[in-house]
Amino acid sequence: MKEQSKKDEEKLKEMQKEIDEATTDEAEAADDDAAAADVPEAAEATVETAEDFEKRIAELQAALDEKDNKLKRLQADFENFRRRTSKERVEIGDVVTQELLKSLLPIVDNFDRAMATEQQDGAAFQKGVEMIYTQLGETLKNAGLEYIETAGKKFDPNFHQAVMRVENPDLEDDTIAQELQKGYMAKGKVIRPSMVQVVSNS
Repeated sequence: MKEQSKKDEEKLKEMQKEIDEATTDEAEAADDDAAAADVPEAAEATVETAEDFEKRIAELQAALDEKDNKLKRLQADFENFRRRTSKERVEIGDVVTQELLKSLLPIVDNFDRAMATEQQDGAAFQKGVEMIYTQLGETLKNAGLEYIETAGKKFDPNFHQAVMRVENPDLEDDTIAQELQKGYMAKGKVIRPSMVQVVSNS
């Protein structure tokens, strides 16, 4: 999906470049018309007849109209492409969400079955819940979810959120003393930092 997004951005830049070039050509053509109009009639008469002069104006006007039409077509193509790529991004996001939810449905089914059984055997029920928890963890891992390790780690504000500072002479300063809430990453990006206690002996 990142590669497709990069290709879309390159295509947009290329189309924008063509629009800018067409706009520049149109401005230059307009400048040519203005310059031709500023030439004194006497000087022009020595080079071209009135008929040639009118023919030249018609040619310049035709070229200007052609460039103007090209510019309008490029602008329309640019807008259509931008709308299409925006719609495709939304559709891709919907498909990803649908696939994730679909992968979670078997877990929901297992929870339904567990809740429907008589809770006379507490040990069996707990084992069933543990199996469902393991199944959920595997499903989320396959979707790109990663647990942020904290045991024995140094505090890193990029991955951890310090909510408490505690003294512990057995540990170095800035060492994580305890994890209060797990943190997670998805596709290399932190979606929730770990909530931790951090050692501060000074």
